[in-house]
Amino acid sequence: MRCSRSPRIHSMAPTPELLLAVQLAALLLPFPRWASADPDDEACLSNLRRSLTDPSNSLRNWSRAAFAAPCDGFTSHLEGVTCNNGRVYKLTLAGLALGGAVSPFVSNCTNLQWLDLSSNQLGGGIPPEISALLNLAVLNLSVNRLTGPIPPELALCFYLNVVDLHSNQLSGDIPDGLGLLVRLSAFDVSYNHLEGPIPPSLANRTGTLPRFNASSFAGNKGLYGYPLPPAKGRGISVIAIVGIGLGSGLISLVLSFTIVCVWLRLRKQPSVDGE
Repeated sequence: MRCSRSPRIHSMAPTPELLLAVQLAALLLPFPRWASADPDDEACLSNLRRSLTDPSNSLRNWSRAAFAAPCDGFTSHLEGVTCNNGRVYKLTLAGLALGGAVSPFVSNCTNLQWLDLSSNQLGGGIPPEISALLNLAVLNLSVNRLTGPIPPELALCFYLNVVDLHSNQLSGDIPDGLGLLVRLSAFDVSYNHLEGPIPPSLANRTGTLPRFNASSFAGNKGLYGYPLPPAKGRGISVIAIVGIGLGSGLISLVLSFTIVCVWLRLRKQPSVDGE
């Protein structure tokens, strides 16, 4: 009885021609497109647009349809938006005459590493929600009309290299925690309305040089401490000095007059021998 043999399957090694054909096909295939935005990025961009006024129409392509797919791999067609692997990682809207305010929803762009809204006309405060941007390396909100304090929560953005807030109307003190940002290499809060002592951790000397020089803090009348001059003593005002001088002179005059009167009276009294 003859045993039937199952057919043998001969494996075929890929030929150089086959490998070349596969590589060419891979190159010719379109790069995969992201059909929709990350919902966090979409919320970030749409809410930021709603919070801004745009008199020069610089953000004309910031539309609802564009928010649905702002990134195409590493590129974006939105003004000022740069993408990385399908996520928004850079927002640069400097010098566009934008008004309005910085939306707290900017914190939804969780991959954001660079936020530059400088040289506009933005008002309101700096939203503390920015502290949720844990990858943020550059924060530039300079030359605007921002008011209120510098949020101490910014110290939670451990990767910050640049903090530029100069030429606004910020008030209050400089949060001590900002001095603990070990990567911080550029810091400018000049020309605001800040007051109080400069945190020592922002002014630590490296040899004979401060960590940040006086130009980083200039233009804030209420700030003091190295590298700025020390606090001015709460001395007595000129009016008080004049008042004290006049008062002292008057008291001296009264005392002198009293002493003279007593002396004259004593002289006029008859002696006991004379009686």
